[in-house]
Amino acid sequence: MTAAPARRFYKTVSVAGTTAPFSVRLDERPLRTPLKRALELPTGALAQAVATEWEGQAEKIDPHTMPLTRLANTALDRVETDRDRIIDEIVDFAGSDLVCYRAGEPLGLIERQAKAWQPVLDWARATLAADFQVTEGVVHVRQPEAALQATRDYLAQKSAWDLTAIHNITTLTGSALIAAMACANAVPVSEAWTAAHVDEDWQIEHWGWDEEARHRRNHRRREFDTCLRFCELSQ
Repeated sequence: MTAAPARRFYKTVSVAGTTAPFSVRLDERPLRTPLKRALELPTGALAQAVATEWEGQAEKIDPHTMPLTRLANTALDRVETDRDRIIDEIVDFAGSDLVCYRAGEPLGLIERQAKAWQPVLDWARATLAADFQVTEGVVHVRQPEAALQATRDYLAQKSAWDLTAIHNITTLTGSALIAAMACANAVPVSEAWTAAHVDEDWQIEHWGWDEEARHRRNHRRREFDTCLRFCELSQ
């Protein structure tokens, strides 16, 4: 059974702080994470966005309508306290990254994959100094250790806020490289989403939509957009 929604217990919502960290206050009491850490936010923009979510609650609090608050809680309760594990998980995805596995046919799909994915590999080479290898088919190919270490080094420089967004987008798309590139504002959001769904879009064009699949995809797109907004607001 799921717990019943909590009633709104506060009247006013405000943002406190003139320099980082910023906090959100409910009736002048600072907001805390589920693990009771102070919800200290890196920018006023993110603090205001979180405050807006809390201000928008009606008689009962619905956590599903507060995705930025959820991501902030994750950053502080899970990512900041366990950075190495989170980075390891992202690097593991990079080791079998979506953009490295290409179709052998048909030609149209081959060309579409190359157009969408080669810029991602070019960015990784230029920004991460990581040279990932491309293979045909789905049989796992071991990526060069130097490429994986370069990716690890890049991620180690990121804040818990960035890592939260990158990790979530990685699990949504199957591509750590697309996630990192998108969170670095190195590719438009629409292009990043398209790159992550080349194969799926090809199948849809040829076989049509499944309503359940459409629902799942719409949900993923909302999560994707929210993660990128979270990343932008936190920088």
